[in-house]
Amino acid sequence: MVENLEIDGFKILPGSATTINIELPKLYTHSHTTMPLKVIRGKKSGPTLFVSAAIHGDEINGIEIIRRLLNYKGLNRLKGTLITIPIVNVYGVIQHSRYLPDRRDLNRSFPGSDTGSLAARLADLFMTEIVNKCTHGIDLHTGAVHRANFPQIRANIDDPETDRLARAFGVPVILNASIRDGSLRQSAADYGIPMLLYEAGEALRFDEVSIRAGVDGIIKVMRELGMLYPSKRKTKTVSEPFIARSSAWTRAPQSGVLRTLVALGAHVEKQQVLGVVSDPYGVNETEIQANTSGVIIGRTNLPLVNEGDALFHIARFGKAQGEVVKQIEEFNIDRIDAVVEGEEPIV
Repeated sequence: MVENLEIDGFKILPGSATTINIELPKLYTHSHTTMPLKVIRGKKSGPTLFVSAAIHGDEINGIEIIRRLLNYKGLNRLKGTLITIPIVNVYGVIQHSRYLPDRRDLNRSFPGSDTGSLAARLADLFMTEIVNKCTHGIDLHTGAVHRANFPQIRANIDDPETDRLARAFGVPVILNASIRDGSLRQSAADYGIPMLLYEAGEALRFDEVSIRAGVDGIIKVMRELGMLYPSKRKTKTVSEPFIARSSAWTRAPQSGVLRTLVALGAHVEKQQVLGVVSDPYGVNETEIQANTSGVIIGRTNLPLVNEGDALFHIARFGKAQGEVVKQIEEFNIDRIDAVVEGEEPIV
């Protein structure tokens, strides 16, 4: 742990907690804009972990996850440093938009440049002031607008440290996802910082199961890193997560009104009917068949579709698919039945 941690000119000493508002470029109205973050430093040394949300401005589940994480009593005995950034893309959150005002995707703009576009400048600021001062990272995401994702970790599990943390997170599905150019994950990897990407829920919506799973997963990762003491409660033995090394989208064969027949987390066989697209009268109907066997890890929630729209995201697990479904069912039950300490569940 770096003894002299400084962010945006503020020095944060061990054993202290600080809220910082990093100044961002003004709105065109000349209104001031800041990126809020809270830093908690333990008295004892340990890793420095950043947890970020809303890099895409319409992906808000992570904002609630971080709020609940900061209320976790175990942080009183934190080892190391936790840096939480609930709203990275402030501009997008204000506009309920995935993108920045320049229509660029922040998660395709890393590592950025201090003389580039607005997206590039924000990316450069985030890398300089936060990421480069950390040893590990977790970035919180959801599906896009009108698309929901089953809780899953996307990570480079070929890296031993990243694989260890991905398994510790405790969701049943890990997608061994390739690193995209310009992504935060890529830039973190370039600096040797292991990072997880948590995907769960839908844009512009809170989802209680996804939120609980996110908070629980971050706490488990922090325990794995030695930042938190082990839980004194008797916990249920968690099965090993299943790793998918490939996935594919099944797309709409025609435009029309979609009737969905399978749920998130469902196991499907190749050529199984996933839904039906018809004209408004129901005269011309076309079945949507799975293009591969696997488990539904993402799907559209919008019944109005155009030909070629991505409808069902299927992860391939080979012979283990039946076990994946069983573990997914147990995961859903555990999260629904879990007691939320000090929190009223969102319904």
